[in-house]
Amino acid sequence: MYKPLISLLTSASIALFATSAAAEQSDFKKPIEVKAESQFLDGKNKKSVLIDNVQIVQGSLNILADRVEVEATEGKGKEVFIATGKPAIYKQKLDDGRTVEARAFEIRYEVSNRTIGLTGNAELIQNSSVVKGDSIVYNMVKEQLMAKGDGSGDGRVTTVFSTETIDALKQDKKPKKPTPDIDEQDEPY
Repeated sequence: MYKPLISLLTSASIALFATSAAAEQSDFKKPIEVKAESQFLDGKNKKSVLIDNVQIVQGSLNILADRVEVEATEGKGKEVFIATGKPAIYKQKLDDGRTVEARAFEIRYEVSNRTIGLTGNAELIQNSSVVKGDSIVYNMVKEQLMAKGDGSGDGRVTTVFSTETIDALKQDKKPKKPTPDIDEQDEPY
């Protein structure tokens, strides 16, 4: 009784983020532009703090936050952007033209790893489905995510599949017409 449901949910989980979910690869070759109402820069320690109406843009990648700390201690291309807000918001266009969106109290963008870490009331929306948890780490290149609850009794991870996603999975499961073997064809090579 539960086996078909588990199979469908497993297939739906895989399909949720496996369908052409890679961020536009050209985004990562573009410079990162950060705008804010005010900024403090500590050149010696290679850290910056940007406050009020902060926007990070790298190609189609866009992060909006109330405050952003930038750590550049590891060198160029290895910066870490820690955006906070109520919530901070991330959006990015995917190779297939769709978008992935996320929101959380904290968004950690690690440039060299091409990952977005969401902490505190985290939510990631893609392919008209939603994953919610206390924390989510999304790898933009590998198209993988890991979500965790907060460990309390009801603080579990929740995934909501749209009927669109489930219907598409059912279509993929329909039996296909068998293709003839080479031996069954009328004409020889």
